[in-house]
Amino acid sequence: MRLLPPSASGILSYFTRHGTAANLILVVMLVLGVAASTQIRSQFFPDVVIDNVTVSMRWDGAGPEDVDDGIVALLEPALLGVEGIESTASTASEGRAVIRLNFQPDWDMARAADDVKVAVDAVIGLPSGADAPNVRRGTWRDRVTDVIISGPVSADQLSRFADELTARLFSKGVTRVTIRGVSAPEISVEVSESSLIQNKVSLSDIANAISQEAEADPAGDVAGGSARVRTGIAKRSADEIENIIIRSKEDGSKLLVGDVANISVSATDAKRSYYVKGNPAVSVRVDRSDKGDAIGVQAIVQSVADEMELSLPKDVKIDLIRTRAQAIQDRLSILIQNGLMGLGLVIGLLFLFLSALTAFWVAAGIPAAMFAAVAILIPAG
Repeated sequence: MRLLPPSASGILSYFTRHGTAANLILVVMLVLGVAASTQIRSQFFPDVVIDNVTVSMRWDGAGPEDVDDGIVALLEPALLGVEGIESTASTASEGRAVIRLNFQPDWDMARAADDVKVAVDAVIGLPSGADAPNVRRGTWRDRVTDVIISGPVSADQLSRFADELTARLFSKGVTRVTIRGVSAPEISVEVSESSLIQNKVSLSDIANAISQEAEADPAGDVAGGSARVRTGIAKRSADEIENIIIRSKEDGSKLLVGDVANISVSATDAKRSYYVKGNPAVSVRVDRSDKGDAIGVQAIVQSVADEMELSLPKDVKIDLIRTRAQAIQDRLSILIQNGLMGLGLVIGLLFLFLSALTAFWVAAGIPAAMFAAVAILIPAG
């Protein structure tokens, strides 16, 4: 190895004459790289920022032209005045209008969603038969795993198990959880025309009585705002609705909803139904947040599922499917194996054709350069 002459100048000349400084830089590179490597998150896809807000509105029975004239033509001009919008795309189909608003990069999307809601609320003249506009902020999700709860029990019982699993995951810090395959209960109040005439009530009287009892009203706060007071009791079950008072009779008795109507409870159709070996099942999708680690999140989910399964009835199983952690670990294993193989080839060739000392320092320089790159890229990212 030829050293630079004493007259040579520059940073390289400085380090050739001061080996201690070079070794110190090597140690600093390794320490910073190891410290930064603890911040690396394992994930299947890179984080994607979605800068859009979608406004949708249903108008059952209306054709595409009616939807375009009655909804899109009114909403779109008002939405174009929202600050930060980069482009818009509107779709009018059978009974539905969708307006997608794309915002400038790095725009405050929480503020954007609020601005869009204000603009939508200010629009007048929308069809009276249409549903209220739905404003939804674009979200990005990176699935970690799906948890399947199945067994020879009712779907209602499985939904309770899914709720319990979700609560346990939330307590462990896993907050992006979606339950699928569960039918929501629906309470129907059916009143015959003869019953209305006989009891001298109208559908609006019954609807008003139910709406007043279905919610508990806020009555202010106490203790300096640290506690809130609500009056009444929210009546949501079929038995409670059946006992709601419509009016008081002249003889002092009460006319109840159950006296004039038939109350029934049914399950609304779920978009999807799941079965495992003939048994009903519920799916719980677990997603990674933008700061989450896929392998770490899956380990938490597996631990919670194993612990909860011990308390479930016999033959009720909890299984993890579509796991991303295994795919990530396989890719990391391939990367590490290829890196070690390349390092071994470099050391072997240098040892054969050059001195052992040269082979050692070149081999040491490879991981040092990688750790230095990690130390620089992680904070920059």
